Amino acid sequence: MEEVKPRISIYYAQNATVVTLTDEKILEDEDIRSLEDSIMPLIDGAVNLVIDFASVKFLSSAVLGLLIRVSKRINEHKGKLKLCGISPRIFEIFKITRLNEIFDIYDDAKKALQSLK
Repeated sequence: MEEVKPRISIYYAQNATVVTLTDEKILEDEDIRSLEDSIMPLIDGAVNLVIDFASVKFLSSAVLGLLIRVSKRINEHKGKLKLCGISPRIFEIFKITRLNEIFDIYDDAKKALQSLK
């Protein structure tokens, strides 16, 4: 049986759904489609979503496009999106593309969850 990637874990906090990306690399189109197929169904109604990148060391620009689609869908449903655990190397990409000005980014999931209170 073929391994499904990227792997994620999901848990529900008091006021948010936390999605932790568990793969170091999210590079292939197939991985990004799989990730989208995993995240989009979680956005039904006004949901607060935290995406934790703590394990991710490499990602393609297509992941940034996915984040924009996720953000748009969450905003349409009057929810909130928080990102966290982004490595300094990947954060540079967010700065270059100015996505750090669009997304709320926190050091870790605990701080992201606190921001939703």
